[in-house]
Amino acid sequence: MAKLLHPKATAVWLVDNTTLTFKQIADFTDMHELEVQGIADGDVATGVKGFDPIANNQLTQDDIDKAEADPLVKLKLKFNPAARDEDKRRGPRYTPLSKRQDRPNAILWLVKFHPELADSQIAKLVGTTKPTIQSIRERTHWNIANMQPIDPVALGLCKQTELDAAVQKAAAKKAAAGEAMSDDERRKLLSTEQSLDMPAEPKIPSAIEGLETFSLSDSNDDDDEEDTSDILDADSFFNLPNSTDEDEDEQP
Repeated sequence: MAKLLHPKATAVWLVDNTTLTFKQIADFTDMHELEVQGIADGDVATGVKGFDPIANNQLTQDDIDKAEADPLVKLKLKFNPAARDEDKRRGPRYTPLSKRQDRPNAILWLVKFHPELADSQIAKLVGTTKPTIQSIRERTHWNIANMQPIDPVALGLCKQTELDAAVQKAAAKKAAAGEAMSDDERRKLLSTEQSLDMPAEPKIPSAIEGLETFSLSDSNDDDDEEDTSDILDADSFFNLPNSTDEDEDEQP
């Protein structure tokens, strides 16, 4: 699906050169109506040069004339065969400079929690190279000591739907190969929605493990066999003098 080029600059041109309503311009440029009003008031996009959508083959004058005559008419982007399938991304993802330092942490997270993902899938998700992934897998990366696994979705390097799709693809490939998967691995290969719908696994806290084999008769036997010969009374424990000795000391 083709996208509008320079939407804010296009909105500036439409505000300056047409009588379209703010809503019509906002719907066409995928902006908020108040933002378009701010452009008209001079509060938004100050200094932005208008981008002519007619000269750049994105609109026709007939479309603008029809929309000006009827406020209910919505502008539609002119079909451009050269822009077909431009949303389909090929090769590694482009990562902005501000987020490139987060890629090693994201790779470490994917390698740790989704080892079934191929290097090509990880490279496509976070926009990296296979040698970098291999060095993190083998823990030979120069900064491996300072790296921490962080979810790439939380870092904004990929979308949750893209990660789920890659995990599902890895699951299908592993199932087709006939490899046995443990319950832990099977849970990792599920998408977010599927894993949230699964019932929680009952777990016995380690602090009470083995109590199921403890019987009441065992506790009674231990009580019977307990040696009471070493039990001390309170006076002897605190090393207090006997009352008879105190009385004798008080007599003249």
